[in-house]
Amino acid sequence: MKNSPDFAEKVIEAVMRIPRGKVTTYGALATFCGSPKSARYVGSLLKMSRYSSFNLPAHRVVNRHGMLTGQAFFDHEYSMKKRLEEEGVQVENNQVVNFTHLFWQPIEPL
Repeated sequence: MKNSPDFAEKVIEAVMRIPRGKVTTYGALATFCGSPKSARYVGSLLKMSRYSSFNLPAHRVVNRHGMLTGQAFFDHEYSMKKRLEEEGVQVENNQVVNFTHLFWQPIEPL
């Protein structure tokens, strides 16, 4: 399931739906897309997305504790932290402040 093109497409579609100023987790995306144990694979997909031609808001995806674990894959001049802060998300010590309040569950209606 997780290696199917359908799974990757579902992940991309779900990431595109994350509202500005909100964050979600790799695990929440994996579960929503039908493969609950594929959080690391979701991370790999998002890492590869930096080579795509469209602007995927991968900066809105953090680990289950609200940590910016994917930040190494962002341009240093326009970092994951900077992108989040531009959307009003406060980050301290590489962690989203008030993570539970800013968490977006992919099943929520937009």
